[in-house]
Amino acid sequence: MTELSDYLDYSNAPDQLTGGVRRIPISTPKGEFSVWVKRVGNNPTIRVLLLHGGPGATHELYECFDGYLPAEAIEYIYYDQLDSHYSDQPGDPALWTIEHFVDEVEQVRRALGLDKDNFFLFGQSWGGMLAIEYALAHPQHLKGLIISNMVSDVQAYNRYAREVLGPQMPPEVFAEILQLEREQDYENPRYEELLMQHHYTAHVLRMPLDEWPDSILRTFKHLNKALYVHMQGHSEFGMTPNATLGNWNRSADLGRIDVPTLTIGATHDTMDPEHMKWMAGQVQRGRYLHCPNGSHLAQYDDPQHFFPGLVQFLRDVDEGRL
Repeated sequence: MTELSDYLDYSNAPDQLTGGVRRIPISTPKGEFSVWVKRVGNNPTIRVLLLHGGPGATHELYECFDGYLPAEAIEYIYYDQLDSHYSDQPGDPALWTIEHFVDEVEQVRRALGLDKDNFFLFGQSWGGMLAIEYALAHPQHLKGLIISNMVSDVQAYNRYAREVLGPQMPPEVFAEILQLEREQDYENPRYEELLMQHHYTAHVLRMPLDEWPDSILRTFKHLNKALYVHMQGHSEFGMTPNATLGNWNRSADLGRIDVPTLTIGATHDTMDPEHMKWMAGQVQRGRYLHCPNGSHLAQYDDPQHFFPGLVQFLRDVDEGRL
């Protein structure tokens, strides 16, 4: 295990003065841009790159990792994808594609010197989709893969949202939400009010709104709504068919993933935990972690299961047990 003194030592590192923060240049067909990353700790064999959700959210979703992973001497790297708050924001929908973001992750990997001897890729929600896509495109660079709170088929997500989660609401509330969606009245304050009161606090983060951590409030404040709507759509009850991700499905391709893989699901998630358990059996070397008290952001509402399970997976892969 990495010694604490080595883990905390940034001396002679190019990002010492900035406390691990740097900007990485990204080449695209639309020009040169840069993305924001921040490294926490030093561990030559366990380096975890964090892919945030959204699309268009921020690394702030993972700030609670600071309370758990340093004690395990695990290196992790915050990263805001292009057009997210801390990175450049060219605002060009031509770049809002799976292909672009996979290539962007590969450019970030090269710049950080991540490789098959140390590179763990963690993705949650949209980040989980991106992690799957990266693993299919560049498996030779990965040491391990973590797919958190994301199913492998958008249509399965849509069905679960409308057939299982929606009916758990009071009938009049669900009916009003669906009516607002049929009218495409997504900017109506009532739409967000109903979702926050009856959906988000039940299935995204199971805490009263006035107790939500500041990191989550900042994530919502900094969300790139144009990018989010373009790629996933307005609705919180399934992705819009004409959005970039509207028909995404990689279930049939999971068997091609041969790197050790952890899928994470939660009882109260917006995604079906049984599907995520199934995914662990489809990849070649899979493990499922269930968070019985958690929802979509299980790192916040079920850290007692989320972090021990994540750390155990990282250790087992690093020591050749998976």
